[in-house]
Amino acid sequence: MVIHYKCPSCGADMKFDSASGKLSCGSCGRHDDIESFPKENVLHKFEEGEAIQYHCKNCGADILTDSDTTATTCCFCGAGVVLADRLSGDLAPAFVIPFQINKDEAKEAFKKWCKKGKLTPKGFMTADRIKNITGMYVPFWLYDLNSKGDVDAVCTKVRRYTRGDYIYTETRYFDVSRSVDLQYVKVPVDASEKMDDELMDKLEPYNYSNLKEFNTPYLAGYIAEKYNYDDKELLPRVQARVENYVDTYIKSTTSAYHTTTIKRKRLDTKQNQAYYTLIPVWMVYYDYGNKEHIFAMNGQTGKVVGKPPISFGKVTAWFSGIAASTFIVLRTLAWLMGGDV
Repeated sequence: MVIHYKCPSCGADMKFDSASGKLSCGSCGRHDDIESFPKENVLHKFEEGEAIQYHCKNCGADILTDSDTTATTCCFCGAGVVLADRLSGDLAPAFVIPFQINKDEAKEAFKKWCKKGKLTPKGFMTADRIKNITGMYVPFWLYDLNSKGDVDAVCTKVRRYTRGDYIYTETRYFDVSRSVDLQYVKVPVDASEKMDDELMDKLEPYNYSNLKEFNTPYLAGYIAEKYNYDDKELLPRVQARVENYVDTYIKSTTSAYHTTTIKRKRLDTKQNQAYYTLIPVWMVYYDYGNKEHIFAMNGQTGKVVGKPPISFGKVTAWFSGIAASTFIVLRTLAWLMGGDV
């Protein structure tokens, strides 16, 4: 089933507006609350199977979609459509974080980010080669988890003191035990096989105060995908992440010691709940040096992640500057000590 949201005033296509949090008409400027949008202006079209092909009600074009797509735009007229049959049953999201940054704001945020690159080429820093910028909702699972266990560690305290002409180092060893019972709420893990996991992890954190119960109008005007991995398949990955969090917590409880070495760790992390959630991401495609560079931006906070190209000239100059500074320091020390270098 394909859904179009039509303006009750002029009949034009409506999209979700990140600034107002409402459905917005680009033609007459009308805004409607998502919860109270008139049902008679929601146009449905049913397709057989997975609706890989849909018929745009705006311009009449037939558009092919990927089998994972749940929302898209017509590439002929730009109308936003939602494939509702891919958002029902087990594929129905529980929550969505709506876009807080629109396309123009995303472009400006990306340009500012490019200008901060101290080791990137000057041509890249101008940010004038943006090939495309696409707003999409990426499928995530948000996990509520409980970690219980026991940890045994060896900690040390080091003391240095001077007696006469000698400097002594005293190291004392302590056997330390900790029991943990920790609750973790809404740990995010992306569930799309198309998205780079490392890139998606770096987009954190998210402000869950903007978390909304899922409603299809939030997707209007954006691309969205359904999950490829369910919460059980991704559980080992989130358990591994939480284990790192537990290690960090344990070390925070032994800050009075100089070193902490874990000897034995017994940890059981169980899933309390998992929520299928759509999270906003701007994907930026940038042409530079005969190569397409892909960056991701948190559609809520504007945080940009990705690997920009490196200017070898700037890197050489940077290292040369460090070498020169080091040489000056050594020369000064030599002069103060009455020697040479």
